[in-house]
Amino acid sequence: MDALFLEDFRRTLDNARRRLLEQSDPDAGRPRAAGKWSPKQIVGHLIDSAANNHARFTRAQSTDDLLFEGYDQETWVQVQAYDKRPWADLIQLWYAYNRHLADVMESTAHDALHRARRSHSLDRIAWRPLDPETPATLDYMMRDYVGHLKHHLGQILNVEI
Repeated sequence: MDALFLEDFRRTLDNARRRLLEQSDPDAGRPRAAGKWSPKQIVGHLIDSAANNHARFTRAQSTDDLLFEGYDQETWVQVQAYDKRPWADLIQLWYAYNRHLADVMESTAHDALHRARRSHSLDRIAWRPLDPETPATLDYMMRDYVGHLKHHLGQILNVEI
């Protein structure tokens, strides 16, 4: 994986952790608007995304396709009751999991990262969907994951990341 990309990802994690921890627990538990997730729920969603993508990134290194099931994001956030968890605990888990994913990305072999796979489900599971007729790479999946993470951090911090 590109060293500059990984450096940016790790710097994003470090900066976001610091800024997220500046929010109080009660503020982090308030929905951003009616019918929207609270910062706690968004971070919970990012933890779920990390867990799902961790499995995908690992499996993709030993397969000839990128076919993965999606998951019901709303249900995952609801049943795990992220809105009732301590804010600092959620940030700690989110941060540690993503630092681990950065290490997974860094240790991914060049061939596994760049091998084009004709069979994929990135038209359904990617943040920025890829046409099903376009070959996909694990590199694309990993970069899409980080883009998704930055998008949601921007929602919480009210900035573009």
